[in-house]
Amino acid sequence: MRTTCPYCGVGCGVKAKADGRNVSVAGDAAHPANFGRLCSKGSALGSTVGLEGRLLHPTIGGRQASWSEATALVAKRFKETIARHGPDSVAFYVSGQLLTEDYYAANKLMKGFIGSANIDTNSRLCMASAVVAHKLAFGADLVPGCYEDLELADLVVFSGHNAAWTHPVLFRRMEQARARGQRHVVIDPRRTDTAEGADLHLPLAPQSDVRLWNGLLADLIRRGAVDRAYVAAHVNGFADVEAELGKVDQSLTAVAADCGVPAADLEQFFRWFAETPRTVSLFSMGANQSAQGVAKGSAIINAHLATGRIGKPGAAPFSITGQPNAMGGRETGGMATTLAGHMDFDPESRERVKRFWGAPTISEKPGLKAVEMFEAIREGRIKALWVMATNPAVSLPNAGKVREALAACPFVVVSDVMADTDTAPFAHVKLPALAWGEKDGTVTNSERRISRQRALFDAPGEARPDWRIVADVATAMGFVDAFSWRSQAQVFREWARLSAYENGGRVLNLGPLAAITPEAYDALEPVQWPVTSAGGTARLFTDGRYQTPDGRARMQPVAAEGPAEATDPAFPLSLNTGRVRDHWHTLTRTGLAPELCRHTPEPYIEVHPADAEKLGITEGRLTRVTTRQGEAVAVAKVSERQRPGSIFMPMHWGETFAPAGRANPLVAPKVDARSGQPEFKHTPARARPYRETWRGFFIAAEGWSAPKSLDLVWRRIPQAGCQLHEFAGRGDEAEREALRAVLTKGAPVEVLRFEDAGAGSLREAYLVGGRLERVLFTAGAGALPPREWLVELFAASELTAQDRTALLVGRAPGKPLDASPIVCACRGVRASRITDAIAAGCGSIDAVSESTGAGAACGSCRPEIARLIAQSPKTEVRHAA
Repeated sequence: MRTTCPYCGVGCGVKAKADGRNVSVAGDAAHPANFGRLCSKGSALGSTVGLEGRLLHPTIGGRQASWSEATALVAKRFKETIARHGPDSVAFYVSGQLLTEDYYAANKLMKGFIGSANIDTNSRLCMASAVVAHKLAFGADLVPGCYEDLELADLVVFSGHNAAWTHPVLFRRMEQARARGQRHVVIDPRRTDTAEGADLHLPLAPQSDVRLWNGLLADLIRRGAVDRAYVAAHVNGFADVEAELGKVDQSLTAVAADCGVPAADLEQFFRWFAETPRTVSLFSMGANQSAQGVAKGSAIINAHLATGRIGKPGAAPFSITGQPNAMGGRETGGMATTLAGHMDFDPESRERVKRFWGAPTISEKPGLKAVEMFEAIREGRIKALWVMATNPAVSLPNAGKVREALAACPFVVVSDVMADTDTAPFAHVKLPALAWGEKDGTVTNSERRISRQRALFDAPGEARPDWRIVADVATAMGFVDAFSWRSQAQVFREWARLSAYENGGRVLNLGPLAAITPEAYDALEPVQWPVTSAGGTARLFTDGRYQTPDGRARMQPVAAEGPAEATDPAFPLSLNTGRVRDHWHTLTRTGLAPELCRHTPEPYIEVHPADAEKLGITEGRLTRVTTRQGEAVAVAKVSERQRPGSIFMPMHWGETFAPAGRANPLVAPKVDARSGQPEFKHTPARARPYRETWRGFFIAAEGWSAPKSLDLVWRRIPQAGCQLHEFAGRGDEAEREALRAVLTKGAPVEVLRFEDAGAGSLREAYLVGGRLERVLFTAGAGALPPREWLVELFAASELTAQDRTALLVGRAPGKPLDASPIVCACRGVRASRITDAIAAGCGSIDAVSESTGAGAACGSCRPEIARLIAQSPKTEVRHAA
């Protein structure tokens, strides 16, 4: 079965073969997004399709209910709330995990039939600033380029984009282009894996991006590198931008000083940009997640409009999306700030959409954006909320306040695939939705390419498609005819018709697909919109015409500003949050795949050595980070890859995996005034050692949930066949004994036990029929044994006498197992095997890959392999044949 990956915005094609719930996956060589390559996450999809932990039946107040009872209650409570408090007293919070058909149904119900625009998506957290920048410059939310441009470009600029980790399949295509002479420049405060292999890295000061890009444009003007003919024919606003630039010192030395980068490096970037007509500027979360996100996007676009580097092969400003269908949501109206089909809230568009839908009403104004939506819930202005396919209790900034809002909301509905997300406990009604492998519909990737996501197996339990759940509730609310779809193909046809309806020049147009048959829909091949012909459209603005009233692009004057909240003596560090290589969002999917939990098994805090020394922070030890919003505890990573004065923390972990290691409760809810996108990339913070008095770990064959307390720090790390829990505490023996009582309650009767009271060490193993079921090790001082060999013992049907002795000794029998870090998740290759290959003479990434298999699959570990090669003692090297 040909389908599409449900992770990032690359939109890779997948070939999947199902045998019951067992699925094998491979890249689809015929799909133009990936040509057969998959990243570590896509390769592990088969590990995520089991039914353990799934929400399979509707529930009301925690009890199982029928679909008719659940939908009737949702409809009743929403109708009552609207009748008493008006349409703006209800809200939907939706997700880039939804299919386009799901998005379309939810948006239609909220904006056309409820009559409010209070529907927003978690894409607000990642791409909203790019949307506004596109609309300001081009007249609509339009991505000009395509993936082919990334290979044709002679210069690729990564602005706040760690593509090696977040979009590894695309990054491999650019790595191959770099081997042919393409240059890479990375603009990022951290020396990420993308930066490590670049020709130039500009580790700019937090939130100084606008200053840098404005400095570039000023330099282009000085050099005479502006395409005056293109500007005269196709662009408005150049004089206003030039006047804005003239208000501050744009000299190279001034810009370099403000950005905190060497002037020589900045000059080299400016010169390369000026001299390279085929330039693509990629921008992603590092640019967008800022109180100046729109200004950053506009400054990047300004540089391309001024030089005419747009609408041409190998030349474009290119916003790369983070989710598989963020684009589909933006197209259909899943954001509170747009109506539908790239139409806004002007009277003409409102009347057009209302007429097309046959709606009784239509929202009159933009709705509440994500952060302000949850503020309104907490304040009591929104009294009924429906959360679809997302986990805001983990993902939103100031997440502690989000939990308060959810707890205070009179009526919360959650439709999801998992039963026990961090958000689910707040739901009065839970509705079971379909997961990847069960869903059937379409998604749009970062290059505007529509692809099919197809079902591999039947719906489990009573789970239903999201579009149908919405339609069932709409029908129960009395909107029968408008939501009478029988299939996802019907929903798609209606959406395609709307995109073409009275289309007086809107670029977004799926008109030729409006009459697609069910058979053609099932067989739909990937196609880029606008779909004005069978082959779609690769690039936009090739004729220099834009979707503005006069057809001309609009450059935007933007001024550099500091962060929304400055650091101070109480909070002297800048906290930056982001993603890791093998995890996704809030771990509800990747947390099901043990192979994806090995490279980065737990939350961490990355700190520069100078800051670590000053603060007394030690590599590998627990560290407490505090902001004005909250605090967290995670393992310290001391690294020169981090900029001095800044710390980094990944955002994936929530209460179900690491309550103390949650990053987003620390983040200040500062947003861009125009886009509403939060400033995840800068929050004033302080850090200090946690100073635990004891540590331990617990391994169990069955699932288990630990107590939630900052003074008892724990992390759950999924393993093959068991769950590993790491602990640390600052209490006395009574704290340890209380935890032990919880862990061993109902434990098997056969117990192996060793205790050294003087050293504060305890080792216990619990068995059933000779098979290991639970292991508990704690220590007041000294090292704990490696966990890998203990995890392997859980696979044994019965422990040997030697195994039992080893358990009590706390040391693996025979040769120690390799406990070095996993580098290649796809092939399970550890660092020690790679360093052994390097020592044996493998002096290149390809040679290491040929010897060990590492880096031969998705390639996202190749920068790490390069780092190991650079760190190794010089030996006689050999290269791949």
